[in-house]
Amino acid sequence: MDAACTVEQDEIRRAVREAVTKRRAAEGVRAAVRTPVGYDAALWEVLAGRLGLAGLALPEEYGGVGCGVTELALAGEELGRTLAPSPLFATAALAAPLLLRLGTARQRAALLPRVASGGLTAALAVPGAALGTALGLTGDNGGDWAGGGRAGGVQATAATGSWRLYGQVDQVLDGHSADLLLVAAHTGGFARSRTLLFLVRGDATGLVRTRRTALDETRAQARLELRDVPAELLGDGDGAGAEVLTALADVGERAAAVLAAEAVGAADEALARTLGHVGEREQFGRPIGSFQAVKHRLADVYVSVCAARSAAYYAAWAAGAADGEAADGEAADGEGAASAGPVAGIALACALDALRTAAAEAVQLHGGIGFTWEHDAHLFFKRASGDELLFGPAHRLRAHAAERAGLFAGHPDTAAPVGGPGRAPVRVDGTGRVEGEAV
Repeated sequence: MDAACTVEQDEIRRAVREAVTKRRAAEGVRAAVRTPVGYDAALWEVLAGRLGLAGLALPEEYGGVGCGVTELALAGEELGRTLAPSPLFATAALAAPLLLRLGTARQRAALLPRVASGGLTAALAVPGAALGTALGLTGDNGGDWAGGGRAGGVQATAATGSWRLYGQVDQVLDGHSADLLLVAAHTGGFARSRTLLFLVRGDATGLVRTRRTALDETRAQARLELRDVPAELLGDGDGAGAEVLTALADVGERAAAVLAAEAVGAADEALARTLGHVGEREQFGRPIGSFQAVKHRLADVYVSVCAARSAAYYAAWAAGAADGEAADGEAADGEGAASAGPVAGIALACALDALRTAAAEAVQLHGGIGFTWEHDAHLFFKRASGDELLFGPAHRLRAHAAERAGLFAGHPDTAAPVGGPGRAPVRVDGTGRVEGEAV
């Protein structure tokens, strides 16, 4: 891969940074999250309408820009710097790829141009409290997270010429304001249970949407109650549930790369603000940033942010390479033969760790003002904690990536490779060691 950005990619970064500069102040973020939709509608009009971010990774035939995951990740990094709340991640990183991959020709033609223009926001609703598992990032997304055909989750029943949904989803990013919902539901009963995706209009009869109080206000969440809600099956259903689960896992890899870039942008901004403060705040007649202990702490943060950025860029490149292979039917060259695989989960874990460390040091090194509600430091710390609750924690991201890669397949305590027939999977603890392994 070429780590240098192209001229077009640099222009995307510059345009996004320029657009969100006016919202850099914490007052702008706090005012935006308290609006009914949970974000600055005027800023979203600029990002989606003028800059085309909503359709950045969509094909030109559907009104998109025709770029890929890398460009979307670069835009996410700039948005992460300001913690700007917007429906970009839920719409462009989660919902739009599923519409493109699973939708029929009619559904794609009807919905994707509206998504690309920013006129239609969308959200992915998966039952349970483990979005990371449903996306295949922290565990096997075999479908048990959606209810497994038993009570709970969301159930779908076929009515005359349509589908009806029943159930509840508790954690839906931007679900309270999205115009279109992609709801994962079980159908077929317990014996022939399969998970399918359904399209539900935001104003559908029987749908009750409630915005939830979240730790991170900049990442709005909602509870959906579906009471005999009319729905349309996404796709033609010929691929059964296996295709849906595979699509969710693939989208999870790409979404994790974008999310990692967002976290890197937030961590870089938290570090920059801390550097500015320690360079101005004086103690004993000299800036506190001149003390060796402070230098060492900030040097560690800098290294972690740089490492996380490299991992995020590589994950985005790998996801884009996998997309290119899928479109061409074969790898363009030997280097492109590596697919996204578990790379994005590792990148997301690195980015979440870097953001948590940068935010914690920001709170500590800002001293007394770092603990106040009026200061920005707590916003970065809440973003780090909130993303870990939704998509992590980091040690589970690493453990699942290790299992998928067969990293500990040759460990003496394992009789067969990870996931082998009839074999128990390798368990990795929070330190990265196999459970039971001697220190």
